[in-house]
Amino acid sequence: MPPITATLHTDPGCPWAYSAIPALRVLDWRYGEGIAWRLVMIGLTEDAAQYVARGYTVAGNLHGNAGFRDRFGMPFALTPKARVAATGRGCRAIVAAGIAEPGAEWRALRALQLANFTTGLLLDDDESVAAALDAAGMDGAGIVARVGDDPAVEAAYQAQRAEARAAAGSAAELQGKTAATDGPVRFTAPSVVFASGDARLTAGGWQPVEAYDVLVANLDPRLSRRGAPADPGALLARYPEGLVTREVAQLMVDGNDDIDVPAAEAALLGLVAAGRAVREPLGQSVLWRAA
Repeated sequence: MPPITATLHTDPGCPWAYSAIPALRVLDWRYGEGIAWRLVMIGLTEDAAQYVARGYTVAGNLHGNAGFRDRFGMPFALTPKARVAATGRGCRAIVAAGIAEPGAEWRALRALQLANFTTGLLLDDDESVAAALDAAGMDGAGIVARVGDDPAVEAAYQAQRAEARAAAGSAAELQGKTAATDGPVRFTAPSVVFASGDARLTAGGWQPVEAYDVLVANLDPRLSRRGAPADPGALLARYPEGLVTREVAQLMVDGNDDIDVPAAEAALLGLVAAGRAVREPLGQSVLWRAA
């Protein structure tokens, strides 16, 4: 077993979790198999009425997404959705994908996160969830069918919701990075709990990559740590599903240097010019894949 396990508490409808993708990608690149990841779905809301009661609106979500776009640089398509949507059905689809094929939950999570913030996807609409999974090369209809028909999916989802709602007394609560919107104190997305042996360290809510890196390094300084690549081609080879510009820029940071999005984009355009990469517009940004 790898020396460190990392449990990610997240939800495909959370813009904080979406904006943390580049930092989490850096951990995967740097430490690879030195960290074994687990995915726990929070299930922020079971019914859209919960969001409406809290004052969420389509217009408010658009303005909020614009702020996340400008602050963190992940792709957003700032077009209004048909309505406010709950996240529980989408979370169940991610759980169902992992039950059908262990490990596929990560592909499903990424597909629904990207679609949620760059398309008109409604996370509580089975048809649009299936379409987003299909676009990622998954069996969307089959996965969504399991959400309604497989008791194992519901049991696993409820177990994950309960695990995410066991944050009382944690370091995340001390930092004000928990919530109690539906009763128990829960982790906010994206919270990561790192564990090695009897040691357990929590990075509650959104954190910069340096915070994650310090926790991992202290848990096991014997780990092998890969540095930033000089050429983004190595990144596209490692992640064939593609990377957005912000991910590449974060991955190319050396140590605690500042992120340089224009430099990353220039390097990626060089790969496109050389026939080594393809560029696909996504929101205000781009998804890059190896050619």
